[in-house]
Amino acid sequence: MTAPAPNGTGNPMDAYTPAEMAVRVRTVGVAKVRLPAVSVLTLGLLAGAFIAFGAVLYTIVMTGSPLGFGPARLLGGAAFSLGLILVVVGGAELFTGNSLMVMAWAARQVSTARLLRNWALVYPANLAGALGTLALVWLAGTHDMADGAVGDTAAAIAAAKLSLNPLEAFARGVLCNVLVCLAVWLCFAARDVAGKVLVIVPPITAFVALGFEHSVANMYLIPAGMLAGGEFDLAGLLGNLVPVTLGNIAGGGLLVAGVYWICYLRGRTDETD
Repeated sequence: MTAPAPNGTGNPMDAYTPAEMAVRVRTVGVAKVRLPAVSVLTLGLLAGAFIAFGAVLYTIVMTGSPLGFGPARLLGGAAFSLGLILVVVGGAELFTGNSLMVMAWAARQVSTARLLRNWALVYPANLAGALGTLALVWLAGTHDMADGAVGDTAAAIAAAKLSLNPLEAFARGVLCNVLVCLAVWLCFAARDVAGKVLVIVPPITAFVALGFEHSVANMYLIPAGMLAGGEFDLAGLLGNLVPVTLGNIAGGGLLVAGVYWICYLRGRTDETD
């Protein structure tokens, strides 16, 4: 008889079970709060840049597409998946994905102060990474591609986001980060890079195609559109980012991390597994 694999399955190549994934997410949350500030800030910069790369590619793909509304958004969403693939496989600290740290907090292995410290470092670092990438993309003249059509697309994307009222922005933020955190959650089932890429693409494609709102992506997309349109509106940017960010926290922290904590970790007192 073959001895069971360490994860409790008969095959060491099998995906981790949801209960095992919950323990892995909790463990990673504990490790994240122990990172020194310099590491967190640097990895946060990378995550902002990585998501911005996905947003740039999304803007290009959405420019001049003859596919029609639905198919074009589906293709654009698949292109945007580049951002989270870089974050997960390359290694970076992304604010929206770090909502899953709520699982370690709910398990009482991470204090409120340390959870908030991580978010307080990662969020501005993501913003800096996104804006830094925007500066380089602008200097590269990407907005002038297709005789300026790429810039027009960027302006239209930003205008659509700025037109949302706070309730719409919040609700779209909730729905977005449910899918983003589910993508990250599914990565904890995978044992190799190919598996991680495979499970990232469908949820990320879905949130983009459905028009949901991602705070870090908006740190690039809205300023990029404003630059393309020749007018920067700080109040408008904040009016989008604040409700979207709150929605992202609620979606990822409560509806994904919180729900899975209830399912698999509630009542457990073990410190390590």
